Amino acid sequence: MNTKNSWLSKVLMLVFFLPALFLAGLAISDCRVNLTPSHPKGLYRLVPAEPERGDYVAFCLPPENPLADLALRRGYLGRGPCLSGSQVLLKRLAGLPGDYVGLTDSGLILNGLPLSGTAWPEADSLGRDLPASLLSSGLIPAGLALVLSQGHPGSFDSRYFGLIPLAALMKAEPVLIFNKEFK
Repeated sequence: MNTKNSWLSKVLMLVFFLPALFLAGLAISDCRVNLTPSHPKGLYRLVPAEPERGDYVAFCLPPENPLADLALRRGYLGRGPCLSGSQVLLKRLAGLPGDYVGLTDSGLILNGLPLSGTAWPEADSLGRDLPASLLSSGLIPAGLALVLSQGHPGSFDSRYFGLIPLAALMKAEPVLIFNKEFK
């Protein structure tokens, strides 16, 4: 099956499954669809639970973040319902308050262990210089979290926009995933 037909069939499956999920009691407002390469494509449900390390989390990049406008202008983020005007992001919760984050030329270190898939690309997919990172080495302060996508080298995540308030994170659980293997 070619890629175009495969993609179309997945979109059609989603269109037909959404009404069924709604009828089964899953409110559309509690769902997020991920069609980006940074995590498995599919439908995620927001759950009223405190996220833990390793969980998928959904959040909005705060409008006061210095990279919020750049992310929209360059197309790192699409338009969406967030106060910054961007789409909701989906990442993994990687670091919590008290964890030590180290920045190296080959990627991030968390509590002394290297994090795979966090190398710093030299340029974005269009060859443009990437913005300077707002993340710095040190202990993650109270109330903040490190969010990453280690499965996609070009992911726009905490490596660039820095730490995110823990209170802004919503736990997201996969409901319907189209591709478990991604990159």
